[in-house]
Amino acid sequence: MPNRYFAELAGGGGSPEALALLERGERARRLLLLRTLLAKLAALPTPLSPPAEAWRTLRDTAAEAPDPVERLLLAPQTGSWLAHTLRRLHDSAGGPPLWTETGHLCTLAVTAALRAGTRADLLVPLTDGALHLPGLGTAWLSGAGPGPTVGRAQAERGELTLTSSTVDTATLTCRPTLVPAAEELAPAVGASHWIPLRALVYTGPSGTAIIPLDDLDPYRDLDEPVPAARLDADEAAAWQEMFEEAAAFLSRPEPGPGRLDPGMVRTVVPWGRTSVNPPPPSDVRVSATSGDSFGAMVIARPGSSLALAETLVHEFQHSKLAALLHLFPLLDDDRAERYYAPWRADPRHLTGLLHGAYAFTGVAGFWRDRLAEARDNRPAEEAGYHFALRRLQSRLVVRTLLTSGRLTVQGRALVTGLARTLDGWLREPVPQAALRRARTAAALHRTEWRLRNVLPRSGSEPPRFRPDRTSWPDLRTHAFATGPAVPRTADEYLAAGHPAAALARYGDALVGDPAEPHRLAGWIVARAALEPGRAARRMLARPELLQPSPSDC
Repeated sequence: MPNRYFAELAGGGGSPEALALLERGERARRLLLLRTLLAKLAALPTPLSPPAEAWRTLRDTAAEAPDPVERLLLAPQTGSWLAHTLRRLHDSAGGPPLWTETGHLCTLAVTAALRAGTRADLLVPLTDGALHLPGLGTAWLSGAGPGPTVGRAQAERGELTLTSSTVDTATLTCRPTLVPAAEELAPAVGASHWIPLRALVYTGPSGTAIIPLDDLDPYRDLDEPVPAARLDADEAAAWQEMFEEAAAFLSRPEPGPGRLDPGMVRTVVPWGRTSVNPPPPSDVRVSATSGDSFGAMVIARPGSSLALAETLVHEFQHSKLAALLHLFPLLDDDRAERYYAPWRADPRHLTGLLHGAYAFTGVAGFWRDRLAEARDNRPAEEAGYHFALRRLQSRLVVRTLLTSGRLTVQGRALVTGLARTLDGWLREPVPQAALRRARTAAALHRTEWRLRNVLPRSGSEPPRFRPDRTSWPDLRTHAFATGPAVPRTADEYLAAGHPAAALARYGDALVGDPAEPHRLAGWIVARAALEPGRAARRMLARPELLQPSPSDC
């Protein structure tokens, strides 16, 4: 990788040329995994076409029409299947009968032939009569029987003929294709039929992108195969509308940290809901990315396109870093979970810390752009808060990484690039009230994290973690995004910049239980704001040492 491209990625951004290099690395990795898999499949029994025949079909298709095969090789679901199947062969994952998963190679070969318009004739695995063709949709045979069975798939000039090997009357001929998410589909019941994959359509400066909205593929999730969870028509249309709105936030001609060409998203996997009712929450409650599936994102649809845009940036940052980790050893991680991550309730290992720092540097850049675009006070206050909070938290984690002593030469170069980006941003002006709330929210999170996770220990010994720690909700990070007009609770008084009123209310609430972590964290931060100085800094640095009595409260 040329130094200039590594520098772009290290700063949190990445030009189209740098991202193309990452994809080339992912392609090489997929081919290596596929070669490893083929070597292991030769000795395994299967009722399907032999792996060598499926590979020959793929190879011949690639010779006639390389582009469709390349796109299939780089599809996120192909990466997920490869990694999962190799884990199964190493007895570190579970799933359906092994031949159905290794036989997915036959399905890939048929899919490649359909996309290329070439010929294929292979025995393929069916699940409850269904054959899913990655990036296209699902063919379903009525009467093929439950569970795993064998089907025969023939491709000829883009047309599929699928028959069951167990039921003579179960047959389907169709021309597989995906459809726009906003398009109304007639329900198909009873007879054998084709279920098209839906796609999000986005037109931007670089042209029109078609991004699968994948609710069908068994390998769309992050681990083991999952059943289809078909969206209804209204929910699919809501995704299209929201994606277009989110893309409008992201469409900028110049690359940089926190910026994303929406066309670089390879797949969106909707999670947790298939209908527009009940209405979704305003923020994204669940999102995830796997290093095996570059450019894919599992997302629970929010009610806000701004929240979706932020999540697209966040998750694509994870994809970029995962691709870099496939190319370079960035750190020597003993996987010990002992580090503070400002966006987590639990201690993290160094790899998780690096992923968080890279993702939230991108998030900070996203909100920096929103702040620059803001035309009135409220959007500027909210964007300024998120920008200030995430740049502060990310810089704290970058410092932890740089002082860990476990970064490689490339890892130090990457993290130094992040530090350079964040140090420049720390000098940029932010609305004063938003900056104060961001600093307060950061102090609250770290204080509560230590109270809930760290055992009190004097001296300079490394922290020891509580054996009884449990997950806890971060109730303040988003609540502090806007200042309350009329504060009522202790948190609201603290967010509004009235630490004395907040301290009194926290004290009243702590009388019955002086060690309750959420309220005690607020009490400590409010008291530190009223009594700044060395004692306050010590209290914030190691709040677990503070043992307040009811009289203190």
